[in-house]
Amino acid sequence: MATVRQARGIDEPDPILAAGIAELAGADGIICHLREDRRHINDRDLSLLRQTVRTKLNMEMAAVEEMVGIACQIKPDLVTLVPERREELTTEGGLDVKSNPDHYEKVVEQLKEKGIEVSFFIDPDASQIETARKVGGDVVEIHTGHYSEARSESEAQERFMRIAKAAEAAEKLKLGISAGHGLNYINIKRFKSLPQIEEYSIGHSIVTRAIFVGFDQAVREMIALVKDF
Repeated sequence: MATVRQARGIDEPDPILAAGIAELAGADGIICHLREDRRHINDRDLSLLRQTVRTKLNMEMAAVEEMVGIACQIKPDLVTLVPERREELTTEGGLDVKSNPDHYEKVVEQLKEKGIEVSFFIDPDASQIETARKVGGDVVEIHTGHYSEARSESEAQERFMRIAKAAEAAEKLKLGISAGHGLNYINIKRFKSLPQIEEYSIGHSIVTRAIFVGFDQAVREMIALVKDF
C-alpha cells in the first residue's frame, strides 16, 4: 500500500487504514519495512501503526544503528532483520548471518533488552538457520522468492524441497518458522505439506488482487487458503 502511495507522491492509499482493514478481515499481523531511504513506509507510518495495530506489528529493517534505535523506541512486537541494497526494487535474497555473527548477536541483544522478538529473513540454508539460532534469533523467515520465480514445475519442486528441508532444520532448533516473498494465491498451495510453517508474510499479491476484488475480500481469500493448511 505504501509503495502504491509513493508512486504518486500523495497521501493515499493510506497504509494505516489498510492495516486496520486487514486486521478486521482476519490477518494475524501487519508487516512494514522501514528502509534506510524511506522509499515506501516512513517514520510517521511506523509510529501510527504501533499505535493502531491490535494483532502483531512486524518491523522489517536492516541491522544498522539507525534502525536499531528506531525499533528500540517504537517497540514493535517483532523485528525481522533483512538485507538491504539501495539499487534493488525489493529484497532479493536472504540475510547472510554467517558473514558477521558478532554484529548480529549484538543487534539481537539490543532489541531483546526492549522486549522485542527477533526474526532473521534467510535463504533456505541449514547453516544460516543454525547461525541465526546461535546469535539469539527467535524466528527464521524462510525466503521463498527463488521458489516463486521458478520457470518450470521441476524447478519449483526442487526449490520447494530446499524450503522443506530448511523448515525441518529450524523445527529441530526449536525456532519459530515463517515464510515469505513472492507468494501468491497459486504457488502458496504447495505449502499445505509444511505444517512447521506458522506464518506467511504476503503483501504484493494481496494488494494486486485487491484492485479487482477489493482489499477486504483479497485478505479473506488468502487467509482462507492458509487456514486450510
